[in-house]
Amino acid sequence: MVDEVVIESLALTKAFSGGVRAVDDVHFTVQRGSVCGLLGPNGAGKTTTLRMLVGLIRPTSGTAQILGVEVEPGSAVLRRVGTMIEHAEFVPYLPGLLNLRVYWESLGADLEAANLDRALSVAGLGDAVHRKVKTYSQGMRQRLGIARALLGDPEVLVLDEPTNGLDPGEIREIRALLQRLSDAGVTVLLSSHLLGEVEQVCDQVVVMDRGRVLRTGTVSELTRASASAYLEVDDVPRATAYLATHYGVRAVSPEGSGIAVELDGTTRADLVRALVEQGIGIDTITSRHRLEDAFLGLIDTETTT
Repeated sequence: MVDEVVIESLALTKAFSGGVRAVDDVHFTVQRGSVCGLLGPNGAGKTTTLRMLVGLIRPTSGTAQILGVEVEPGSAVLRRVGTMIEHAEFVPYLPGLLNLRVYWESLGADLEAANLDRALSVAGLGDAVHRKVKTYSQGMRQRLGIARALLGDPEVLVLDEPTNGLDPGEIREIRALLQRLSDAGVTVLLSSHLLGEVEQVCDQVVVMDRGRVLRTGTVSELTRASASAYLEVDDVPRATAYLATHYGVRAVSPEGSGIAVELDGTTRADLVRALVEQGIGIDTITSRHRLEDAFLGLIDTETTT
């Protein structure tokens, strides 16, 4: 079923000593075959949420379900889940392939039973698997970590900051890897604070801050409410002053040779009509729907409430 729920967080809460709630009543679902981004600033509770979802720590209250089964440490359903939480750590003086073998056999399994060829193919490491891990770039380590998570041919993949610390080329490689996984039918839940990457790779987004969920939905649903436009006009100061008082405009500011306008109920057509009526010429108008705008708007609202 296209809309089958594969991952479900049901009021997950984690309180540590002193009563500090790192995660507070978190609800969200992830559908089969989708790539869902758990998005938030550092300290938002993303990693703690992922650790509860895959049974690494017990929640103070609430439950986590994967593939319709409630998750507890050691749950059998976790054999169908691949994980890379926090850092992908390896023995640096061993080759990548031998690291995978040592890891798999430490679980009491035979590497012959692992889906090694597929894991290495998806990770795209090529002959580098025969080199010592200490020679790997950070991006190669991340891909080897994802290959390790794929050894059991999982239906679900949970990744914590898979592009953290990578350069643009390495980020692009991880993005392509995640797309290949999604195309193969794997359900992916990843955490990130890199808004641009989430916007490009995810079809679902869960926005968190200070341990709570602020909003869930598709990228288009989140960005639709925070649309903005860029206009190049023949009189920037006059256009800026006029639009600052125009109904349906949340904010307006000079940007480059034009102005950036955050919309709050009005449309681009309304902006054009209003400016023309004021005798202001318009050279260019471009629509913007950015996840960054939506995210910052949610965080700002949360901070001021």
